[in-house]
This record gives sequence, C-alpha cells and structure tokens, in this order.
Amino acid sequence: MQRARIGTMGWSYDFWVGSLYPSGTKAGDYLAEYSKHFNTVEANSTFYRIPSARMVRNWKSKTRDEFVIAAKFPMAITHGRSLIDDDGKLEAFLSRISLLGEKLGPLLIQLPPSFKPHEFGALRDLLWALPEGHRYAVEFRDRGWLEEKVYALLRERGIALVLVDHPWMPALDVVTSDFTYIRWQGDRRKVRGDTGRAEIDRKGDLNGWARRITGFLESSIGVYGYFSKFYSGHPPEDVEYLLEQLGR
Repeated sequence: MQRARIGTMGWSYDFWVGSLYPSGTKAGDYLAEYSKHFNTVEANSTFYRIPSARMVRNWKSKTRDEFVIAAKFPMAITHGRSLIDDDGKLEAFLSRISLLGEKLGPLLIQLPPSFKPHEFGALRDLLWALPEGHRYAVEFRDRGWLEEKVYALLRERGIALVLVDHPWMPALDVVTSDFTYIRWQGDRRKVRGDTGRAEIDRKGDLNGWARRITGFLESSIGVYGYFSKFYSGHPPEDVEYLLEQLGR
C-alpha cells in the first residue's frame, strides 16, 4: 500500500519553539529539527521568490534521508499576466528547485481567486508547457474551475487536483493523477495560528480525513498533505494526530 506523506506548510515559526522544536533552537536549525519528526514539508518561501541554489542545497543537506520537500510555484508565474512566462522564470525555478534531487516532492501551482474559468486557455497553455520529469499539483481558489472539463485536462497531463479543506471551497475526492495533494487551510477569521498551541479542536474533521486518505492509499493513490497554521492553530499537532489515525 502507498505511504502517506503528511506535513505542514512551512517550518520557520518561532512559536513552535518549546513544542515541536526544543527550547533554545535557533532559526537556522528549525528545518533539521523538523525533519526528525515528519517526512515532508511544503516550502512556502518559493512562492515569494525563486530560491537561490545555495538555499536549496542547504534544505537538502539539513534534512534526513527519504525526506521530501514540496514547493509552491513562484507568484511571479502563477499570479502574472494570464500565466504567460516570457522571461524564463519557469525554467529558472525548475532548475533551482531540482537541486533537491530525490528529496523533491510535488510542485504546487496555486492559482489566485482572480484567475477565472473563462481563462481556461491560459491554464491549458501553462500545463502543456510544463516539462516532464516533475510531479505537479494545481490548486484552484474559485469553485467555478471544479468541473469535468478541467479534471479531464489534469488527467491528460497527469497533474493532481489539490483537495482543499477551506470554508469557501467544496469537499472533493476527485483524483486526476497517481497521487493526490491535500491542503488543510482552515479559516483565518477564527484562528490566529501564532500561539504555539491548538486553538480549535479539529479531531472530528481529521477522523473523516483519515478514512478518506485510507481509501486513497488502498487504491494505490499516493498522498501528500500539508496543514496551515490556520487549521487548528498548531499544525504539528494536526500532523501527529492524523498520522496516528492512519496507523503510521
């Protein structure tokens, strides 16, 4: 049966010191300490800028064997002019992030709410421009995209539809690749996320997710999943609880 990789969105949180990270842990050691506990993480810093080669090599060297880093596409690509890449940003990003080698996980294409279904052609052009050799996942933030025409395009390209746990998006179990990518985002209106503890109890929701994930794994669908600090308020606790329910 496939193995689930469950982690958090980012790791650079000083309010995890004293819970996930031992007291006194320095910021430069957060990732190394994180990788002792979990088998994957989603790098969010890549959304804001293309990482340097030195940074990516540092991530690789600080994490244990079999650790996997998923990474968000830079906003310069996903939030640009109708996804047009006319200055080499896509090539530069893929070249840099590929330095992770065997530790490179799926690459997340998070599209903005302003990207609407009438721009289907722009989405199609981007997906067909993506080089082979990487795993890609697409997150839509407008529910108008959630239709069979879009799913068919993703299946044709072998790209995963991101399943989102968010108050403004519907619950889905649509699979468009040999893996699925789950993002537990939560509600920023109800959770601060910087207290270093769980602020709301999400165990009931996670019990349901554990059943869904078990179904994916039993169907030989790989699972990558990442928790936001706005889900319960303390993502490490969410990861640990979900993995416990999955029996791994």
